[in-house]
Amino acid sequence: MFGRRIRNNDAWEGVVIGKKRGSPDGQNMYHRLEVTLSDGSQKRLRVRGGLWKSVSAGDRLVKRAGEKKPVKVG
Repeated sequence: MFGRRIRNNDAWEGVVIGKKRGSPDGQNMYHRLEVTLSDGSQKRLRVRGGLWKSVSAGDRLVKRAGEKKPVKVG
């Protein structure tokens, strides 16, 4: 099985700088966000469609340790 690369113990916060979606296999739609973290590094995330639709460039996301997914702040 393939993971979403979002781990329960990860904790970070950052700003969305880009959104992409695609269907490379022709059947499944994949939603991805590119986020600049507070330490200056960048991270690409695969997220659910609901979160992808609710954010835009400039929105802040926070992923807390123990939670499964990041949430939009503000």
